[in-house]
Amino acid sequence: MLTRRNFLLGAIAVGAVTREQSGFGKGPQPGTLVNFDVPAGACDCHTHIFGEAAKFPFSPGRTYTPEPALPDEMAAFHKRLKMQRVVIVTPSVYGTDNSATVFGIKARGADARGIAVIDDKTSESELDDLARAGFRGIRLNLATAGINDPDAARKQLEAGARRVKKRGWHVQVYTNTPLIAQLKDTVAELGVPVVFDHFGGAQAAEGLDQPGFPELVELVRSGKAYVKVSGAYRASQRAPDYADVVPLAKALISANADRVVWGTDWPHPDAAVQPGRKSTDVSPPLAIDDGRLLNELPVWAPDPAIRKKILVENPARLYGF
Repeated sequence: MLTRRNFLLGAIAVGAVTREQSGFGKGPQPGTLVNFDVPAGACDCHTHIFGEAAKFPFSPGRTYTPEPALPDEMAAFHKRLKMQRVVIVTPSVYGTDNSATVFGIKARGADARGIAVIDDKTSESELDDLARAGFRGIRLNLATAGINDPDAARKQLEAGARRVKKRGWHVQVYTNTPLIAQLKDTVAELGVPVVFDHFGGAQAAEGLDQPGFPELVELVRSGKAYVKVSGAYRASQRAPDYADVVPLAKALISANADRVVWGTDWPHPDAAVQPGRKSTDVSPPLAIDDGRLLNELPVWAPDPAIRKKILVENPARLYGF
């Protein structure tokens, strides 16, 4: 019988496949070369692997269907960005099946870590397997789940913290700033690190005083939370440089550079609901130039020592590199 645990263990044993072996086209690659010195050991702290559907089936409850994005494509992508390390996050399309993420970690070896999605059916033995495979946290995707009720979100946070505390893991949260404001006290008292991805869901057009952003800044300043300055295109409509994100990034970095990490959100899945598009229709990734976005980091953090914290030191501490 093929149990979830057996499938997970099988995925750990699977090596990377080449693009030629898979038969799929090459995943998104940077269009712009990096124009500053990226420090050794730099880490892209937010990526996804989408495997071949026959081997890594999607959840029937998914909201979109991505194109494949494979480990060799990710490796080529990071070579161009001069990123040595990577954190692979299980995306919503797999539900609580972390096998594709395990597959990606196995291909990258010691330079990779993972963030899992679990539920109350996930056993301690499964968490043990994930820990051995390189996972260092769990993700609560409140945004995709449509959870804006603070009581429901608080229960998920507390339940997640209970599952990971003894392992030294953290809880990563994808949500919006108004909800962060309502969860501030819970986050501060949770007893495990909390990481808000994608600027905490802040929107550049709404400025520094938008509801919940001052609370996010305070959590970062106090050291009670980390924030990923990742997926700038989720916070702004001003492609390709997303210049209006600069005040948000600078505010978070100046609050506490020891609690900021950087990420791409590769391969930039288009999870938005589109008129006439079914959840089973293949959704091409968004066209994002990650080289150009990485070149914005010196604008956000002009000091090379601060950039080293964001790219190397903070990820090493948070993910155990």
